[in-house]
Amino acid sequence: MSGAPNSPSPSQVPVGVDPTRPSIARIYDGFLGGKDHYEVDRVVMRKINDAVPEAVHIARGNRGFLNRACRFLAAQSKIEQYLDCGSGLPTAENTHQIVQRTNPDARVVYVDNDPVVLAHGRALLEENENVHITEADIFTPSTVLKNPVVSTHLDLSEPLVLLHVGTLHHLEGDGGPAVMQEYIDALAPGSYVVFSHFFDPETPGQTEIAKKIEEILVKGPMGAGRFRTRDEILAMLPGLEIIKPNATTGPDLVACDEWWPDGPRLTPLSDSAHCIAGIVARKP
Repeated sequence: MSGAPNSPSPSQVPVGVDPTRPSIARIYDGFLGGKDHYEVDRVVMRKINDAVPEAVHIARGNRGFLNRACRFLAAQSKIEQYLDCGSGLPTAENTHQIVQRTNPDARVVYVDNDPVVLAHGRALLEENENVHITEADIFTPSTVLKNPVVSTHLDLSEPLVLLHVGTLHHLEGDGGPAVMQEYIDALAPGSYVVFSHFFDPETPGQTEIAKKIEEILVKGPMGAGRFRTRDEILAMLPGLEIIKPNATTGPDLVACDEWWPDGPRLTPLSDSAHCIAGIVARKP
């Protein structure tokens, strides 16, 4: 939850960045302890913290889920290519670092359209020939699937891992199922989808938390950030075989922290932690 005490000087701001408008990538990075954000982002973070002090658990749960899902797929599938949509600012344990620890030849393409993400990503990836980042609108699948960087470095006719982690809740309206259907239709059989989304558990205390954060995100300068129900989220993943998410639950959507945790839980999850849910599924 730490933030930079001062915004970068104009000479440090990447081209195309508007430091007067909040960025979800920078806010998310801030909740994870990063420094690459501006006062306008910290205003939103403070509002969320004031309304829900444990909101940081949503960002941490989401990141932990991404890490464990990538470790699982790198170790237990033979897939060597990953398409990470809406990758966000580089932080510790990025997708390529996790999967290449198991398979150094794994190829990863990150897709984002935030200028800060693109600037930091390109700097980070300069010396890794198997990892690339490109600009595209992840909510318009054709611009991603036909992107020359994607088509050059990934083979869509072969199985790959598609990551949409913490992305579709920032798409307003009811277009999420259509967006994901287009991606899923383009995947080769045997591909996997790693997906997470702000979650309304439809229980009184947790739904109240979801609505508080949604109010800040949707009605504030962000203009987006919907918490959706189980049925609404599962509607975005049609025709996929859901991987069993832990030792006690059948194939289903679960809170991100409950997706194959690294060990027994000694303290209960906070209500906030229940408000981000994840799923890993395979295209038959």
